[in-house]
Amino acid sequence: MSEDAGNGRDIVFRVRDLCKDYRMGEVTVSALRGVTLDVAAGEFLVILGPSGSGKSTLLNIIGGLDAPTAGEVYFRDEVLTNYTDAQRTRYRRSRIGFVFQFYNLMPNLTAEENVALATEIADDPIAPIEALRLVGLEARRAHFPSQMSGGEQQRVAIARAVAKRPEILLCDEPTGALDFSTGKVVLEVLSDINVRLGTTLVVITHNAAIGGMGDRVVRMSDGHARDIVVNARRLTTDELEW
Repeated sequence: MSEDAGNGRDIVFRVRDLCKDYRMGEVTVSALRGVTLDVAAGEFLVILGPSGSGKSTLLNIIGGLDAPTAGEVYFRDEVLTNYTDAQRTRYRRSRIGFVFQFYNLMPNLTAEENVALATEIADDPIAPIEALRLVGLEARRAHFPSQMSGGEQQRVAIARAVAKRPEILLCDEPTGALDFSTGKVVLEVLSDINVRLGTTLVVITHNAAIGGMGDRVVRMSDGHARDIVVNARRLTTDELEW
């Protein structure tokens, strides 16, 4: 097992002995059981595991959406897990972009207007049309979600996340609702953003084939990070099969 976050890059996240328990009546469910890992600036990290393995819980904690039961997460030199609610809100707004399995677009707004929602809370945003250009949808700027395919809607959601100019893009099963061909288009967009903008990219997925696109793959099961593998090279979307 290799845990090298690598190649002399700065470390943006240090996760140390992270635990998360949920109380369900008389039963305590442990979603994370002592997870430790680093995430490097500019890295494409894939967190791979089945449903219930803890990967979404881990993503939510490093994204400032949830707090752990025990352990710590450092964001650069700050203890993220000690943030107040107000500090976590500022962190999510200024540092993090989220992409989820379901697109969460406003149905009564055009693609450009959906992206503009994110720019209103950002300090140094990318213009909505430029964000749409990054995902290849500038020609669809005036279309409503109902006029777009699922893949196009997901690319608008990516443009919305990227328009804030976040340091880190956190993606929770971004291809989970898409077919193979459409999913590959979305993955190519995410990889391109990682390379062109230098955005740190963390993608969680149950699809083992996607692991080949990352710099490293964290394999999770039963709340543990079982192993961390460094890919010799990143696969292109044309090389993916599932």
